[in-house]
Amino acid sequence: MAVFVCARCDAVLTGSVERVALPVCAHQKYGHDLLPALMESGTYAVDPEPAGPPWRPWSEVGAEEAEARGVFAPEFSLSFGAPGAVVVAPGDTRGTVLIPERCDGYCIGLDGRAGPNLACACCGSAVATRIDDCSYWQAVWLTPGAVRRVPDDGPEHAMTDWEALAEQHQGAPPIESCGAWNARWEAAVGAALAHLLSVSAGARVALPDGVMEETFGRALDALLPPGPTRRRVVLAGPGLPPADEDIALVPRHPRTGEVWRPPGGTAAVPLEADVWLHMAFPCAQLPVPVTGGMPEGVFRDDPLPPYPWRLFRPDREVFLSTLARLPAVREPWLRGIYDRMRDAPYACPF
Repeated sequence: MAVFVCARCDAVLTGSVERVALPVCAHQKYGHDLLPALMESGTYAVDPEPAGPPWRPWSEVGAEEAEARGVFAPEFSLSFGAPGAVVVAPGDTRGTVLIPERCDGYCIGLDGRAGPNLACACCGSAVATRIDDCSYWQAVWLTPGAVRRVPDDGPEHAMTDWEALAEQHQGAPPIESCGAWNARWEAAVGAALAHLLSVSAGARVALPDGVMEETFGRALDALLPPGPTRRRVVLAGPGLPPADEDIALVPRHPRTGEVWRPPGGTAAVPLEADVWLHMAFPCAQLPVPVTGGMPEGVFRDDPLPPYPWRLFRPDREVFLSTLARLPAVREPWLRGIYDRMRDAPYACPF
């Protein structure tokens, strides 16, 4: 556990928080509604990539310098700000005040366009950026260099091993009660789709029926060329029988970010754990109680499970950002997919 303090005056700026993996949806923009908090209360994550100004266009950076930073395909611009921004839930901040002249936003909240908009209440130093505008996950990003991490004596949560993770069976449902697809699912599938394409070698792949086909199938049909199916994708991970296929969708640990490794030569495609858990252990609605009974011929009259009002669309920006950071995108066939999707923002499947 840790707390973050002002680097200038040592004033405490957060409650006691524990480090977890950075969510794949951390920089996602979704719809035009207010989104909930990005981070769970009592947790923080670190973004290893540079963030914020100054920005340099791709034409100025060049492919060689970009590849040295782990970006292998052109992006509109690259940040040359400091790496290592820390993100916490807004409710975990302490001792900060808004900077009125930096409270700009696009719609109904703050989007951080003017730079750090939270100051230390003790010394007035700009220390963080509050994000709560529509389309953004609500979060507070602590500015690298303006804050300092201090160990805290709070109780550490026991590390969840892979077997315990599988036993939780608490995956995030793919569909909201209103019939919209879960934004976290669209981000998670967008990132996994980039990895899946990179290991497919450009050949058609087969998916099992059900939610995997519903979320990945249309995208693979649109992005891969027609031809015979050469490889098969399965779910693999803790609590599931061993996979004997070429490609496996496996969980990424929610705390450490570690990717579960399948045995043998099976290629691993990482997927966010809460999405993987729902795919691996779906909760079916039973027509009768598990215990006791109901009169013969009588079934539950609970509301039907939510049904999506549109086809699933992986998050395009998460997909492109992930693909641009995979060395495989330098292969001509995969670079062709990247360029086509970057230049056609509303093309199928996005």
